Order: sequence, then structure tokens, then C-alpha cells
Amino acid sequence: MPRACDLGIRIGRLPTGPTNSVLDVSGVGLGHTTLIRDESPPPDGRGIARTGVTVLTLADDAFRRPLAAGGAVLNGAGECTGFLTAAEWGTVETPVYLTSTLQLGRVYDAACEIELDREPQVAVDFIIPMVGECDDSYLNDCRRMQVTSGDVRAAHRAAAESRGASEPPPEGAVGSGTGMSCLGFKGGIGTSSRVTDDGYTVAVLLMTNFGVREQLVVAGVPVGRMLATGQEPERPAGSCIGVVVTDAPVDGAGCARLARRIGLGLARAGSAAHHGSGEIFVAASTTRRSDRDGSVEPGPLVSGRSMDPLFQAVVDAAEESVLNSLLQSPTVVGRDGNVSEGLDPDTVVGLLAVAGHAGV
Repeated sequence: MPRACDLGIRIGRLPTGPTNSVLDVSGVGLGHTTLIRDESPPPDGRGIARTGVTVLTLADDAFRRPLAAGGAVLNGAGECTGFLTAAEWGTVETPVYLTSTLQLGRVYDAACEIELDREPQVAVDFIIPMVGECDDSYLNDCRRMQVTSGDVRAAHRAAAESRGASEPPPEGAVGSGTGMSCLGFKGGIGTSSRVTDDGYTVAVLLMTNFGVREQLVVAGVPVGRMLATGQEPERPAGSCIGVVVTDAPVDGAGCARLARRIGLGLARAGSAAHHGSGEIFVAASTTRRSDRDGSVEPGPLVSGRSMDPLFQAVVDAAEESVLNSLLQSPTVVGRDGNVSEGLDPDTVVGLLAVAGHAGV
């Protein structure tokens, strides 16, 4: 299935990285475990599973040398463990794990086990893994715990193996995005990157699960209002977990400012941050590091007005990540026959052409 760039959709003037994804930031990996099962309803079986786990690894030595990090909340009806610690200390020291709402505890436990296996010092110095969630219960039967520790470990291994890949990672209805819906269509995982004029790479990863169809905007064109009404979730889907990762040397306060700009990219695509949404964003710098006692390693710092190109990169990459999460997702049928319809790329291209969108 095509990504936005494959359809000639260009967001902003900045170029993308080689894979136009989070994998363009050196040392970063992205892996998924996708769970699709059709069993008898509980209590006889586990029901219909349309869920999974996604893991974003930031650095092999993140526990020993935490990365600068910060976060922002657009609407807080959601959860991301480790968020408060990142805000307090301005650092992150684990991968970022994404899953569905009621699986968060299981993923958190498995994330702790992974760190205990990798870093013996965790046993004497506490760690709080970063785990974000969105609700996929429209498609996924959440009456049973669908995710296992093995599923989390498999996604973590896949993330480690993806580092340095020359192709973009899987997107759409994969991993934690398997059961998500976005802007009245099937959503899920989306990613994109930008390279600033100074040579810094800025990438965004989204788990999209928000909005209604009439609000969908593609490259400034109100595509949602131009489409015939179809089947979509009865209530506006709520939530988006967003992660910015960059090789620009940005401190914790600067990372929080970068994270906040994800909301502008979502707004461009049609988000209004509904009452029940949990739009929670974090950002991390792979080159601004510290030791375990909080002492920052010497080196350059990008701050103040020099942040402006990074802000633009985040907004553009976030907008394109929303589109990729939609365009890469097929129609998915879930529990009780609920349907989340895939956004047809040919229809999008035709509507953009009618609107005179350049490049399509």
C-alpha cells in the first residue's frame, strides 16, 4: 500500500530522510508484534483479537546514559507511564512502548523484565519504562488480556533488528496500531522524517486513534467533507500517542517544546482533540546525553531561535505521519462485526487532483 510520498503528496519544504521514518535517526529501531485472532467469546476463548505491541528503541545504552527528553499533553484522557519522570528529570532511559489501554500493565511488566535482563543495575536503581496506550476496543475484544510478555519481547527484538534498515518500517494496522481508527477510517502506526538545513534529522512516530471523517484534511484539502458518508465508529475515536526523536542536541526543556508541536501537525490533519482523547507527546534527543546522576555530558546545544527549523520539521513530519497511518491501513473487521474502513489511496489522489493540489 502506498505512503503519502508515493502518491506525490508533499508536506512542507524540508526534505525527508532516506526512509522517511524514525529509522533515519541513527541508532533508533522500530518493531511490532501484531495479534490477530478469531476465537470464541470469553469465557470459552479469548474472543476477537485486533491488537498488539510497538516498540521504539532509542539507544542501546539508554539506561546508563539517559537521553534528554520532555513531553506535552494536548488532551489528557490517556496514560503514558514514565511521562512524569521524564518531565521532572528531563531524560528518558528506556524504549518507548505502545499498546492498547487494558494491555498497558502487561507491557509495563514485560518492559521492566527486559531492562532487568539487560541491565543488572536496574535491580538496585529503579526504572520506570515509558509505555503509552490508546483504546482499540471498537475492534479488539478487551475482556481478555491479549498481549503476553513474549509478544513484548518479540517486538523489542524486531526493533533492535530494524536499526540501520534501508526501507521504511511497517505502518498502518500493525503492532499497537492493529485495532486503532483515525478520522473515521482505519488508522494505526505512522511515521515520517525531515532533515533541516543544518543537517539535523527530526522524525515522528504516531499511534493514531482520533477524530471523525468529516474532519479529515489531506495536504490542506478537506477530503473528509468531499467523501460520501460511510461506516465509521459511532463515537469519535480518542487519542494519539506521538514521539519525536532527533539527533539535534536539544535539552529536556527543548524536547518538551518539540513534543508540543506534534499537536500542530495533528490539527493540520483534522484533529480537534475531543473530550475523550488522550493526545500525549514525548520527544528525545539521541545526542544530548547524561550519566546516571544527572550530569549532562559536554557538547553543543540547540536552543532559542535555533529551534525554529526543528519545530517546522516536527509539524510537517507529524502531519505526514497521520496520512501514512491511514494510507497504509486496509479495512479491518473486528469484534461484533465492527468495521474500520481503509482509506482508498486512489480516491484521495482523485480528490486532490480535483482540488488542484500541486504534484498530484
